[in-house]
Amino acid sequence: MKFWWQGSKWQLLAGVCVLLAGMQLPAQAQVSVQEVAPVSAWLLRLHEASRHRTYTGTFVVTAGTKMASAKIWHVCEGEQQLERIESLSGTPRSTFRRNDEVLTLYPTARVGIAETRETFGVFPALLKSQSRALDEFYALKPMGVERVAGIEADVVQITPKDGLRYGYRVWSEKKSGLVVQLQTLDVDAKVLEQSAFSELQLDVAVSPAKLSQLMAQTEGYRIERRKAEKTTAAAQGWAMASAVPGFKPAGCYTRPIALLAGASGKTEQSMQWMFSDGLATVSLFVEAFDAKRHLHEGAADLGGATRTLTRKAGAWWITAVGEVPPSTLAQFAQALERKK
Repeated sequence: MKFWWQGSKWQLLAGVCVLLAGMQLPAQAQVSVQEVAPVSAWLLRLHEASRHRTYTGTFVVTAGTKMASAKIWHVCEGEQQLERIESLSGTPRSTFRRNDEVLTLYPTARVGIAETRETFGVFPALLKSQSRALDEFYALKPMGVERVAGIEADVVQITPKDGLRYGYRVWSEKKSGLVVQLQTLDVDAKVLEQSAFSELQLDVAVSPAKLSQLMAQTEGYRIERRKAEKTTAAAQGWAMASAVPGFKPAGCYTRPIALLAGASGKTEQSMQWMFSDGLATVSLFVEAFDAKRHLHEGAADLGGATRTLTRKAGAWWITAVGEVPPSTLAQFAQALERKK
């Protein structure tokens, strides 16, 4: 199975500014890092920063011993969020985003992948509900001011109050709160992975029309459209026997899976059930067990902060994936149960 998040770490983490976009900031949430602010109120400020800043920059992600980089062009026009990401390492590719519409072009293979990634809206959707769960499970601590890519940035550390989630260290531009560097920290506050701009130009002239035009230039590409159908876990016959503290359901989808060669072109469905505490996310993937493909149960480290855990449950194969400690993934995987 190929998960929606697979690919270079920069592609996931470079989307942090898209992830933090799309909502108006209430007047009472206009806080600065110097104030003693709830985590939820401070994060709302980051949302607003992404809505109103246009920029270009080079983004670098380091996860374990691996490093990847990309050039980003980002523009906000009203409710439209447009972005172009050009990989500078690994497989050549160009990723375009228009809100939740995503197109990735691979020039060497002349293949394009078109999909809708509503998963990028999980974090804003939770904050729109004005949930106080973030403040229950995380604490915010100012760490001073540093320069990142020539920009003055406030530094804060977001520390979990239990062992079920990782911590974060965030650098945000002093004026607006735009995120310029992000670290994910393990339970001992050691850096698991880091994403940061090595070069950044704010409020530059980025043309929305030009980005849309580039996104439409797919002549000569074979476009594969990957469509996920929204559903509920209950409708698919699944439920959680017990909740993992702080994590709430954040969407459930089914999507086709291509079987191995020789399977007469048939496809089967997989289910992805997502959970979030407002910062961390976990996905539970469920598909029919196939002894030819599903060979090993257990935990694996995918590098950086991403962990995965697989197990067989009767006729089903369950894969838990998330940027959380292994023990948290184990709770999710064990709590998932078949109801029909």
